[in-house]
Amino acid sequence: MAVKDQAQSIAPENPTRITKPTRRCCSLLCFLGTLLTITTLIIILIFTVFKVKNPIMTINKIQLGTGKATGLDFVPESNITMSVDASVKNPNEGGFNFSNTTSSIFYDGIMVGRAYGPPGWVPAQRSKRMNITVEIVAASLVNAPNLISDLGLGLFTMDSYTRAPGIVKLIVVKKSVVVEMNCTVTFNITSQEIQQQQCKSRVEF
Repeated sequence: MAVKDQAQSIAPENPTRITKPTRRCCSLLCFLGTLLTITTLIIILIFTVFKVKNPIMTINKIQLGTGKATGLDFVPESNITMSVDASVKNPNEGGFNFSNTTSSIFYDGIMVGRAYGPPGWVPAQRSKRMNITVEIVAASLVNAPNLISDLGLGLFTMDSYTRAPGIVKLIVVKKSVVVEMNCTVTFNITSQEIQQQQCKSRVEF
């Protein structure tokens, strides 16, 4: 009889139960953990994916059209039409939709031309090529003190300032931005080749 009693399992008299306060505490901890995870993820996205990066502008080719500017026999009464083949790379995770662009051309610190570009769209992580026609006002060039020496060397160093307002679309977020680009280009008049260029850009919100 004693053996049978020992073989029988003894059920606990006071089974452990999860009280309501304990359940509420666990639920609160789970909620706070989830909220912290979501907040951390949002912060990471803001400083990585959602951060608007500066576009990269490259001038591929410059070609002179009408106007005589290939030597010391430069005719100051004749304006010069210059065709600029440029590329804009969008390093952002979202597309960049920009409106009309405005470019100002400077030579020797004097503004000698202005150009207006059409609106466009640059997909995420892609580049877009565009052709811009610039009319250089010859009457402004004659005021530059280094004109004669540069014509003798056959090299022109020009500065450009471009402003492009637009919208960057990052997944479900849209940010209105203004892209400003400053470029310095050294151009060989005889070969019509770009000898050197340096461009810097910044984004305003």
